[in-house]
Amino acid sequence: MGTTPRFFDGEDADVRAPTLEELAGKPAPGGRDPAAGHHAALAALRSRGPVHRVHVPGSGDVWLVVTREAVRAALTDPRLRNDIRHSAGWETDGGHAVGRNMLQSDPPRHTRLRRLVTGHFTPGRIAGLLPGIEAVARELLAALPRTGTADLVSRYALPLPVTVICDLLGVPGGDRAAFHTWSNELVMPTGEETAAASAAALAGYLTELTAAKARTPDGSLLADLTTAAGLEPGELLGMAFLLLVAGHETTVNLISATVHSLLTHPGQLALLRAEPALAGGAIEESLRFNSPVHAGAFRFAAAPLELAGTPVAAGDAVLVSLAAASRDPLAFPGPDRFDITRRPRGHLGFGHGVHHCLGAPLARAEATVALRLLLARHPDLALTAGPAGLTWRTSTLLRGLTALPVRLG
Repeated sequence: MGTTPRFFDGEDADVRAPTLEELAGKPAPGGRDPAAGHHAALAALRSRGPVHRVHVPGSGDVWLVVTREAVRAALTDPRLRNDIRHSAGWETDGGHAVGRNMLQSDPPRHTRLRRLVTGHFTPGRIAGLLPGIEAVARELLAALPRTGTADLVSRYALPLPVTVICDLLGVPGGDRAAFHTWSNELVMPTGEETAAASAAALAGYLTELTAAKARTPDGSLLADLTTAAGLEPGELLGMAFLLLVAGHETTVNLISATVHSLLTHPGQLALLRAEPALAGGAIEESLRFNSPVHAGAFRFAAAPLELAGTPVAAGDAVLVSLAAASRDPLAFPGPDRFDITRRPRGHLGFGHGVHHCLGAPLARAEATVALRLLLARHPDLALTAGPAGLTWRTSTLLRGLTALPVRLG
């Protein structure tokens, strides 16, 4: 999973395409949440058409797709491939790839790899995990004081999905803090050198871990994968990386962003407290409204094509904006309104097509349990910081709070 794939240099402002903010005609608004500016810029672009040529700093020029209809079409077009080697001018996958994983693969490789793990993430399997998920959540909540203040990211939203996915895959408890540090740097890098160092450390760790599972099977998913027929060493490494990283990073952002949206929309919070059964609806609306995954993975045209009326040359890169699609007013009336009764069918928070998020049932279950138990235990939960006191980390693909300071009671 390359974090910053490069298609060509394109950093010269005289030759590159404009950035998203430049195309929208204004810079992102001030404040500590750069994604808020992105939503405004995406809305401006969407009003002008479904596809635009933009520059992604650190990667290159891409075709950005911003309407729900065009995004869905792009995500199901077999001529758009996830393998960066279909890019006409690719220089490197970013230098941070860890093995060969499903996200960077196309059928038939993608089909073969996904089939190996699909059975572990079915709704039925996830239902069997619910008691364990609830036990972890209750333990984390019990460690919080009944009153006073706490950071919900580090104390709750982060350790819950990390514990669940690491238990499922068989990552030893003492290694989990280091694993998350490497993972976070890869998906939302603070610099090229630190991302490369994290990739190397994580690759080395996973290589040793999978070798240990092969020597001494322990019934974990990783142990099972070490005996999977036809799985190449690089594919095993990539599978371990993708399942561990994707298995918690987006869920951390989903839980914290959902709580933040509820605490900043007191009417919606009151409605949820009056009707706890709306917890699932709150999660779905948060997936649409907050889009923890801002964009899908880069795709590359394997042949010339036309995308929503825009010619795309072979080798061109395409980036689909899930955030823009999920706030398309043609699909979601009043798209900038957070409404937990909306029933936002068709949001693209988990993508669409063959690369639709494998772990969607697990993420939904974890976030719903986390929200329900948190609000039940802390009826007077409130934010202790305004917008200027919150910091959001963003990358091309992800967005999430670094901390969520709250008063517990």
